[in-house]
Amino acid sequence: MRRIRFPFGSTPSRTANEPRLGRDVYVLGVIAFFVMVGFGVVVPVLPVYVKSFGVGNLEIGAVVSAFALMRFVASPVCGKLIDWAGERTILAVGIGIVAVSSGLVGIAGSYPQLLLLRGAGGIGSAMFTVAAMTLLLRTTAPGIRGRAVGFYQGGFLIGGMAGPALGGLLATISLTAPFFFYAGTLAVAGVIGLVLLQPATRVAAGGTGAAAPLLPLRTVLRDPRFRAACLANFSQGWSSFGVRGALVPVLVVEVLKGPSAWTGIAFAIAAVAQTLALAPASRFVDTVGRKPAIIGAFLVAAVTITAIPFAPNIVLLTVLLCVYGVAAAFMGTAPAASVGDAAGSAGGRPVAIFSMFSDFGAIVGPLVAGLLADTVSYPAAFLLGGLLFVATSLYALRMPGGLPAQPAPEPPAPAAADPLDR
Repeated sequence: MRRIRFPFGSTPSRTANEPRLGRDVYVLGVIAFFVMVGFGVVVPVLPVYVKSFGVGNLEIGAVVSAFALMRFVASPVCGKLIDWAGERTILAVGIGIVAVSSGLVGIAGSYPQLLLLRGAGGIGSAMFTVAAMTLLLRTTAPGIRGRAVGFYQGGFLIGGMAGPALGGLLATISLTAPFFFYAGTLAVAGVIGLVLLQPATRVAAGGTGAAAPLLPLRTVLRDPRFRAACLANFSQGWSSFGVRGALVPVLVVEVLKGPSAWTGIAFAIAAVAQTLALAPASRFVDTVGRKPAIIGAFLVAAVTITAIPFAPNIVLLTVLLCVYGVAAAFMGTAPAASVGDAAGSAGGRPVAIFSMFSDFGAIVGPLVAGLLADTVSYPAAFLLGGLLFVATSLYALRMPGGLPAQPAPEPPAPAAADPLDR
């Protein structure tokens, strides 16, 4: 009998047995969208709002840093809270804290109140971030972890693109309106999480229903996959969230002599490129491997970010940011999937540590890059970020190759005895 060939080498049995994204993944993607829409609404308005309290640029920077600093401080506690109360509960509580603190920011009566409320929001943000990623990695099969992370990050990216435009419209009503809107979107996200996310259950690898023992944290910390992922998150926090976000807007105004609106347009186009690249990047991470994705993407990012300060015009700068965005699609999915591979059933603490590396890079990176830009040059500031990306690629060479082992399928249940056989 002739063998029937199917497109792309697939077969019906393989398609039927291929793991699919679970409901929690889709729910987390929707939650990420609502969270990021609100966050994007607040970001462009926050510096102007803080300025209305009669303070200077240092105090504005302190409000921004307070959020990131409290995220960093709170992350270790979040891992223990997740192990105690479960991801769904900590996620909802974290979102609730950010929602309440954001609403109160809109009615803050003084700068110290504003500073304290933004710091409290950072604690809630850490709880949400660590809980969401822990749940995502725990409930997703190894073979589709990259696609799960990609879908989740897609929610953030799409929300992040829509948020600033809404923020501009709301700011025409009132400087405080975006903060109340943010509190509303967070309330929606929290309700979605409580209602639709499944309660935490830890199932043993053999599918017997017994609770799986937690993998010792020291075992995870020694795993080169986890170490490479943490270094990747640190370098991303330093360069993507720090150097790129802090220096590119200044570069556009001071070096290219363009209006600040150019920065928003360039970042928006790069975000579209990253969003379009997420699906193929996620599939590459799941089908080819985490190691080649990290090595290749971080090398491309190193070359790109080093070239950014030499861009002669806004068009070439936008092209470079788009290339960086495509690389960022791989840089966001592969390290997170590697954490899931290494941590297994280790609970929330490995994800908390992984998150801390990004926060620490985002805190220190802008300070060092700004100092280098002031005392040496813009290219030197971007070069340091590129060197961190190269270091990540080199360390990733220590990671094991191939794909993570798939869990063994459960044996079929024995067929019921036929009464006619008796």
